[in-house]
Amino acid sequence: MNIEELREYCLKKKGVEESFPFDETVLVFKVSGKIFALTSTEGEFTVNLKCEPEKAIELREKYSGVKPGYHMNKKHWNTIYFDGSISDLDAKNWIEDSYNLVVKSLTKAQQQHLKNL
Repeated sequence: MNIEELREYCLKKKGVEESFPFDETVLVFKVSGKIFALTSTEGEFTVNLKCEPEKAIELREKYSGVKPGYHMNKKHWNTIYFDGSISDLDAKNWIEDSYNLVVKSLTKAQQQHLKNL
């Protein structure tokens, strides 16, 4: 996976917006105003994804390319390094998990709005 594939995959999800809220290099993907993925357009290709705490630890132990979330709450976020240990399918599944975790945290009205898109 590369940054363009990540971008295309994230933007196919309902209600997703992309922006550069921090600076001109940190690309953020949000659903209903809440971040579910972020990456940098410079340097090594990584992506930060939200994750259930127990699963976050499990993934870090299993994959060399999964580390505690860089500049994020390390209990709830992982940073994925595309070092060859991560398949595109795994990355897509984790993006899906991150998106779904954020959607679950939305109000019922926000969730209904997404379903209607």
